[in-house]
Amino acid sequence: MTSSSSSSLLLSNPPDLITTAPLVSNLRSFPPPWRFFSLRVRRSSSSLSRNSSSPPLVAVFSATTAAKPSTATSRWREKPELAENDSISILNERIRRDQGKRETARPAAMDSKEAEKYIQMVKEQQERGLQKLKGVRPGSGSEGFSYKVDPYTLLSGDYVVHKKVGIGRFVGIKLDVPKDSSEPLEYVFIEYADGMAKLPLKQASRLLYRYNLPNESKRPRTLSRLSDTSVWERRKTKGKVAIQKMVVDLMELYLHRLRQKRFPYPKNPIMADFAAQFPYNATPDQNQAFLDVDKDLTERETPMDRLICGDVGFGKTEVALRAIFCVVSAGKQAMVLAPTIVLAKQHYDVISDRFSLYPHIKVGLLSRFQTKAEKEAYLEMIKHGHLNIIVGTHSLLGSRVVYSNLGLLVVDEEQRFGVKQKEKIASFKTSVDVLTLSATPIPRTLYLALTGFRDASLISTPPPERIPIKTHLSSFSKEKVIKAIKNELNRGGQVFYVLPRIKGLEEVMDFLEEAFPDIDIAMAHGKQYSKQLEETMERFAQGKIKILICTNIVESGLDIQNANTIIIQDVQQFGLAQLYQLRGRVGRADKEAHAYLFYPDKSLLSDQALERLSALEECRELGQGFQLAEKDMGIRGFGTIFGEQQTGDVGNVGIDLFFEMLFESLSKVEELRIFSIPYSLVKIDININPRLPSEYVNYLENPMEIINEAEKAAEKDMWSLMQFTENLRRQYGKEPYSMEIILKKLYVRRMAADLGVNRIYASGKMVVMKTNMSKKVFKLITDSMTCDVYRSSLIYEGDQIMAELLLELPREQLLNWMFQCLSELHASLPALIKY
Repeated sequence: MTSSSSSSLLLSNPPDLITTAPLVSNLRSFPPPWRFFSLRVRRSSSSLSRNSSSPPLVAVFSATTAAKPSTATSRWREKPELAENDSISILNERIRRDQGKRETARPAAMDSKEAEKYIQMVKEQQERGLQKLKGVRPGSGSEGFSYKVDPYTLLSGDYVVHKKVGIGRFVGIKLDVPKDSSEPLEYVFIEYADGMAKLPLKQASRLLYRYNLPNESKRPRTLSRLSDTSVWERRKTKGKVAIQKMVVDLMELYLHRLRQKRFPYPKNPIMADFAAQFPYNATPDQNQAFLDVDKDLTERETPMDRLICGDVGFGKTEVALRAIFCVVSAGKQAMVLAPTIVLAKQHYDVISDRFSLYPHIKVGLLSRFQTKAEKEAYLEMIKHGHLNIIVGTHSLLGSRVVYSNLGLLVVDEEQRFGVKQKEKIASFKTSVDVLTLSATPIPRTLYLALTGFRDASLISTPPPERIPIKTHLSSFSKEKVIKAIKNELNRGGQVFYVLPRIKGLEEVMDFLEEAFPDIDIAMAHGKQYSKQLEETMERFAQGKIKILICTNIVESGLDIQNANTIIIQDVQQFGLAQLYQLRGRVGRADKEAHAYLFYPDKSLLSDQALERLSALEECRELGQGFQLAEKDMGIRGFGTIFGEQQTGDVGNVGIDLFFEMLFESLSKVEELRIFSIPYSLVKIDININPRLPSEYVNYLENPMEIINEAEKAAEKDMWSLMQFTENLRRQYGKEPYSMEIILKKLYVRRMAADLGVNRIYASGKMVVMKTNMSKKVFKLITDSMTCDVYRSSLIYEGDQIMAELLLELPREQLLNWMFQCLSELHASLPALIKY
């Protein structure tokens, strides 16, 4: 017997599929006591569905009537056994983990022509990003960029990665005479776990990478073995698969954004008047950023998602102001989102001042400083479009804030927001234009910008009057602190004194009041009453307070020209981006500014903390926030880059090789596409007739309807089938073995459709899957399989995947084998483009 679906064991000519919530609305906790069924299955002799790929079966029910539930039914309901570790539950858990985040925001299906168009657009954008990163101009033959290491820059004892052999320890470069020559050559000597390798210098230059880790330990777990490279190959493959998953995630997000449409904004002739109000001469980088944003808004039909990366005080805000003017002039609203109320207030003041010549444009600040009545009034104004520009903190992302016609979101210092806020910001990107401002972008943002999945404008030219900040890094002593503060006060300046926690502020306050009894000193932190904090910041800005002891609430945005010394205590507790931002609070004027970074004792610092600090010292020149973020990306690890913990995969090969593999994967992204097929076209040729126990049938209120729902869920997608199964078990407990077989056949057919497999059949000990999968895709999938048994049994020939079993299996065992094998193959889908 040949069948194509589990439900065909029970259904004849199933009705047309409609999209419904699987099972939930149809399950009942208590079936009516008068309805019970016994079930048997037989082949339909008269009707064949034209839409099905195999002859269907018909289910025949004989109803029995009873006054009360049978003993068997009661027993079934009394102990609703839940499955936790069976094969279906394990598969469901993996599906939930892989696809759960996309449940609410899954891109709509594309046809093949549309997919080709968008993938080509992504490819072109990504190539531009790589060219920008490598410094290669289109058409030039120069490589200009490589993560490979120059052996001459290595020190004895440094860990290195040989692309083909693995991780070793660099010993040195020595002259040696090869066997077939009398001329001595330079060789690189590398120590491995089981011996010493000697590589010609030229070969080493092509294959060696420095071994860096994104976590605190710089030492690899083990050195590789020269005599057995299979372990290294497996580690490299694991890293490659992890990279491919990252690339596909990025590709899908970008494709989704490209599909969104909006009309370009009209070019406004009064923009020139607005731009003329800028009191400074724009730098070349600023002019380019103005041009980039103008093109995004007035020439493109897809929403803008641009990163403006510029050092503190380099003019990012002016770029945002011109974008806001363009959008608001067209009748849309603009939202300006800041991480702290201090920064939001400063943005509000700047925007209000700049738009003061345009009284029809209303600017509002929504903050916790306001009374409930004031907030309600603002919310009504936002809802009805009476506020054109809304400034605030994450409260602007709340569900109570309803926008009349939002067109632009400006996000300042995105790295300061939490996970939920970032997700909300991401949800805006599908419908409105987004401009992100940052001096040190979060690593994920930087990565997207570099690889072309996100547009970026880099402002690296400082204003002509800016002088580099002088950075001092040393152990803490009260004498050093007093001397630094005296130097600043003696030239009429002001001082920031920053600590990582509120707890230590009082202690520092006592110490400084004793040392400087005649100087006005104040504290600022996020737990203060809002009015008190606002007044403190206002008095410091006016120069009435000379020393401000604070937490990193002042990290972003404060522009106080007269404050040109910052003291940061316990620097080891700050992140690199935080330190860079804090240091940027000073040096806004034409005076030389000083940043004093104090740590308690070097012996207490981790390697990661020491590396952060040395990176900061290296970047003393202006305009190096972008380069610093690249360093930070390596130091902080890939867990923050891709929103999930990938640091283990990076540790397998080291950051430098990981990056090169990443760029290689990006350049060949279109080769790893899988083409799914309609569920209805999949044939599963296996002669199996499960019979449901009568007590289970009696327990189900309407078994035919439930089987119908199962079929509909399977036809829709894997997520729907997973939800159906979980809901079934939640309502009725663990199903009997025969029902499990029915479900497994549905799962096998659904997974086959997702993998492009149109037929599965067995011939003796051979299992054959007919597929449209390419050989490269098959290799990636099998390389990433965790089970050696299935990986070693599969071979690819022509349009078939074949497996020879050790013996001919009974039908139910054969179905279980298919289920487990396809589960292994299906687990690789996140690493493949599915359009």
